[in-house]
Amino acid sequence: MNRLIIIGAPRSGTNMLRDVLTSLQGIETWPCDEINYIWRHGNVRYPSDEIPADRATPAVQKYIRGRFDSIAHKTGAEVVVEKTCASSLRVPFVDKIVPEARYVFIYRDGIDATGSAKLRWTARLDIPYILEKVRFVPKLDLPYYALRYFWSRFYRLFSRDKRLAFWGPALDNMQDILQKHTLDEVCALQWQRCVDQSEKAFSSMPADKVIRVRYEDFVQSPRDELKRVLDFMGREVSDDKIAAAVSSVSAKSLGKGRQSLGEDQVRSLEKLVGETLKRYDYL
Repeated sequence: MNRLIIIGAPRSGTNMLRDVLTSLQGIETWPCDEINYIWRHGNVRYPSDEIPADRATPAVQKYIRGRFDSIAHKTGAEVVVEKTCASSLRVPFVDKIVPEARYVFIYRDGIDATGSAKLRWTARLDIPYILEKVRFVPKLDLPYYALRYFWSRFYRLFSRDKRLAFWGPALDNMQDILQKHTLDEVCALQWQRCVDQSEKAFSSMPADKVIRVRYEDFVQSPRDELKRVLDFMGREVSDDKIAAAVSSVSAKSLGKGRQSLGEDQVRSLEKLVGETLKRYDYL
């Protein structure tokens, strides 16, 4: 059983890529959106998602690898694909647990991603989504997450921005960022830290262990980009099956985030995270 980890900041096409891949025979994943609860087991009270590699203790490794093995056994998977956006902050930790894994690093225009992420910070309660994820919360960790969840929802009732107390990958200095920055800036800084931390980790890995995918390229040329990812995975798939897998991929979201923010805010955010935007030719 092979393991493929999709790494990317929130709202960068990670869900899309996972769903496309798992529509193909032999490639499976968990029946929920993300498994951050599993990745954090044994480190549940660590203050952020930037968990260092030295916290991947033998017990933590055994537990998480066991969850991969369980999914593979239940589904008969040849490849287990995993996607949790918070893992973009802790690639060395992930790699210590599943050193045999290969990675797809998908990235998107950070300003577009910011406009999209802002909507998630202010989203209403989605009970079906919650129930899907709760099934994979380690039992010992349930009380902790229940309290955090209800606090976040309670906070939203009285927040000036009508936002949750927290959403998405938790940065090391998250509370300080939330106090000093607007919600738009928080989303941009989340994107930047996720991308920067991922790039730092992947730059020291063997070239054949990671493939980089530009979101904008994937949605505009999905067949070619999926073929490139499958070649990286060493899987031969017919052109007909590739076409079927990407039939619902659309480029309609390109530029939406920027448009929703407005020109003045876009310019301000480009100054804030411009260094990372330039690295990926978005500025």
